[in-house]
Amino acid sequence: MKAIRVKLWQDFVNYKKPTSFQLKETYPLPPFSTVIGMVHVLAGFGSYHEMDISVQGKYFSKVNDLYTRYEFKSGAKLDEERHQIDVNGLGVGRGIATAELLVDVELLLHILPKNEEDFAVILDALNRPKEYPSLGRREDIATILEVKEVDLNLIELDDQLELPPGYGAYIPIQTWNDVKRTNLYRLNKNIVGTRFKLTKDYVLENHGNIKRPKIFRKWNKKDVYYMTDFRVLEEGQCYVDSDNFVAFLV
Repeated sequence: MKAIRVKLWQDFVNYKKPTSFQLKETYPLPPFSTVIGMVHVLAGFGSYHEMDISVQGKYFSKVNDLYTRYEFKSGAKLDEERHQIDVNGLGVGRGIATAELLVDVELLLHILPKNEEDFAVILDALNRPKEYPSLGRREDIATILEVKEVDLNLIELDDQLELPPGYGAYIPIQTWNDVKRTNLYRLNKNIVGTRFKLTKDYVLENHGNIKRPKIFRKWNKKDVYYMTDFRVLEEGQCYVDSDNFVAFLV
């Protein structure tokens, strides 16, 4: 089956963990929903187009950076002792907070649209983006190094396959039996990597009524391990593209 392989580079980036506030922590690689969102923006899709994604990559280091944070509560009146900004009588607080940034990020993505008609649209959008691509925050510009159409095949390996040096990947839990870590510092024999529940897509649900709707997103979350410096064992099955790169589709 046909897939699109994209290689990206970013200088500083934050893939925010939704549960972090005082320190805006980052995931080691972008969640699937973040990548899918970038593809939808570049392709100009106005509704959700289903696709599978594989996310791999590496970064050089982490740094902490200060940013301006604005806080407000709906309908909160201005209190000059608490608020720094007056917005038509409503109070907004302004202060500083810290964001964790990844430095010198390199990503290898595989994109597999479920609809064959989307393939050419996405391929053209990545080759000739109508605006600058960003992945993470809006200001986290992504430089596209390579876009290539590849064949993805589910094969049984005759030999072991390794990721590019220093790379990590999100590995779906169901494929875990086909993967083995090397050079792993083990606290005990059961620890194999960092486990995340990552968002992929969502549906809108109304928890109110017709007159007073309360619309919430119901996220489809995927159980994955984040791992680095591992190899796929021979005699195991996995998706491999036409240039011998492994893809862990979710």
